[in-house]
Amino acid sequence: MISRIDLRGKALPEGGALRDLLPRADFDVTAALEKVRPICEDVHHRGDAALVEYAQRFDGVTLTEVRVPARAIADALEQLDPEVRAALEESIRRARLVHRVQRRSTRTTQVVPGGTVTEKWVPVDRVGLYAPGGRSVYPSSVIMNVVPAQEAGVPSVALASPAQAEFGGLPHPTILAACALLGIDEVYAAGGATAVAMFAYGTESCAPANMVTGPGNIWVAAAKRYFAGRIGIDAEAGPTEIAVLADDTADPSHVAADLISQAEHDPLAAAVLVTDSAALADAVERELVPQVDASKHRTDRIRPALAGRQSAIVLVDSVADGLTVVDAYGAEHLEIQTADAAAVADRVRNAGAVFVGAYAPVSLGDYCAGSNHVLPTGGCACHSSGLSVQSFLRGIHVVDYSREALADVAHHVVTLAEAEDLPAHGAAIKARFGWKVPGK
Repeated sequence: MISRIDLRGKALPEGGALRDLLPRADFDVTAALEKVRPICEDVHHRGDAALVEYAQRFDGVTLTEVRVPARAIADALEQLDPEVRAALEESIRRARLVHRVQRRSTRTTQVVPGGTVTEKWVPVDRVGLYAPGGRSVYPSSVIMNVVPAQEAGVPSVALASPAQAEFGGLPHPTILAACALLGIDEVYAAGGATAVAMFAYGTESCAPANMVTGPGNIWVAAAKRYFAGRIGIDAEAGPTEIAVLADDTADPSHVAADLISQAEHDPLAAAVLVTDSAALADAVERELVPQVDASKHRTDRIRPALAGRQSAIVLVDSVADGLTVVDAYGAEHLEIQTADAAAVADRVRNAGAVFVGAYAPVSLGDYCAGSNHVLPTGGCACHSSGLSVQSFLRGIHVVDYSREALADVAHHVVTLAEAEDLPAHGAAIKARFGWKVPGK
């Protein structure tokens, strides 16, 4: 059901050589880019008409308008199962607790008397958020995108999710209900690359956004790459990943359940166990069989994901070697199920989010830990972070110098300008002092 990679008894290679030994899904955004390019440009030129046509082609629905009526959003909340509502409200409450403390404050540094640099943090003016609607419905992704944007102070927030034939061309009602709970009333029935293009270019119904965030399939990732530079993006999200670093203290039933929990997302989802215990590896494999057989999506998602090249059990000589492996892998989600798990987790350098011990499974982070589940995939955790309030803020330096403070450093500025053969830079300083620079 799942392959093995045995790295025991040998020195682990460094850097890219180790990464190349580890499992990873095929996710060719470059190839997808050529397919989304004409779609994006069609949205650019035809606006809402293109969105309506693609909703018919890709989602099998005929739209009369792209923007979701306010009444439909309110109705979705009124009809929401009370237990689901309570769970969403608790998820929102916890997410706000965590993200609120991420706010940045303005700070002023006095460099010299009369010379200050102030760093102020300004939210982007408008963001377009994407909530997937393919194999599953993800109201949790609505929360994970909206809450940090709101806590950052973004004044204009819009959301897109694919039109659903089952619901009369509207996005899934649970998506709409989550929007209602969060106070989002600008929602569009648009999916995939067309939604990203709508936000990037704007249409008759939707004003252009400065930034687009949110998980999605390869077409969403390709569209984000296409528009990078025109708009800000969070990441080119690939298939979801879980890595579990475990030793012989781990419960194999927990480990198997957690691997399956992420394999449930998609046939390309990655499930990786890194362990120094062959006995645990054997026990986890035995546990996988009945747990997969009992799972709803065992044939269409879970088994292909576990059997795919992106999933494996990796055997190592020690937990220390396991740390080296998981740092090279850079998992979206990393569980630590070892003795003294907190100390081991403290040594992790590359992961989107780290889950410590037997009672912090990835599923908790997906919904109600308070952390954000929009995280870097494909090894990008070695250089990128998950979505946060900071994602929606721009740091702006405000430079304020008096004549005296400039005079004090003018000769250094002129010297450096001349060293770089940029005399006009120096001339801009000299002009302020009658072309005779103090100190020169």
